Amino acid sequence: MFKSLLKTIRPRQWPKNLFIFAALIFDRQLLTLAPLLHTLAGFVLLCLASGLVYIINDLVDLPRDRQHPTKRLRPLASGRLTVRAARIVAAILAALTLAASLALNLSFGLIVAVYVVSNLLYSFWLKHVPIIDVFVVASGFLLRVAAGVALLTVERFSPWLYVCTTLLALYIGFGKRRAELVLLADGANAHRRVLDGYTIPLLDQLIVIVSATTIVAYSLYTFSAPNLPSNHLMMLTIPFVLYGIFRYLYLVQVENAGGAPEDLFTTDKPLMATFLLWGLAVVAALYLGR
Repeated sequence: MFKSLLKTIRPRQWPKNLFIFAALIFDRQLLTLAPLLHTLAGFVLLCLASGLVYIINDLVDLPRDRQHPTKRLRPLASGRLTVRAARIVAAILAALTLAASLALNLSFGLIVAVYVVSNLLYSFWLKHVPIIDVFVVASGFLLRVAAGVALLTVERFSPWLYVCTTLLALYIGFGKRRAELVLLADGANAHRRVLDGYTIPLLDQLIVIVSATTIVAYSLYTFSAPNLPSNHLMMLTIPFVLYGIFRYLYLVQVENAGGAPEDLFTTDKPLMATFLLWGLAVVAALYLGR
């Protein structure tokens, strides 16, 4: 039961919550103890909120998951975790997470509440509305960044990072929809109703638009944001972003991967290396290049 519950709250997807550290890193407070501890606490609470959302989503999608080629193996869909147990754990997680989030910081607690509510709307309704469904998923990443900002006394955090985060999330989201459409083929609508509103050509156009806009926005950020070092060292991180975007596009369109983006970021070695090198370059530019 415990293993099934642990699998249902999806710890392997918790790295998405690392976006909460964006404010800490880009506002150059990574080496300051108090902000670091606050952000770590916020990260844990966001992981609990994510777990709550995944349980609710699996409860709502139970009939469709049982028909899916891979999702039917999930604990709830396979019957290893009972519906009653899942509901009890969801209620406990909801009370614990929201109470602790409000106690940590009022603004942070409100953002977590908005995150949970938006995901409830997604699970029951918005996930069936084409394009809006991906925007709701992207808003989750934006809320993670905003949650990190709420926990700090921010001095130099650039609004450009909100734009880049949203665009990147849209890019990955449309790539995921394309991969699902290819994987499920003629039976796509039976597994995810919203896929009936997409076509491969439409998704390819959306991916091109969002990927190009992401590159432009990030490039503008690296040399125009007022909080960056005046020597423009951040521009040296642009090639890593370019390769990462191109690599993900290759995986989606050539390898027909991307249905589970979190797996790609933890299993595809070129993508992992690019992310690591980008992170090191960012830290070097912000903390050593002043």
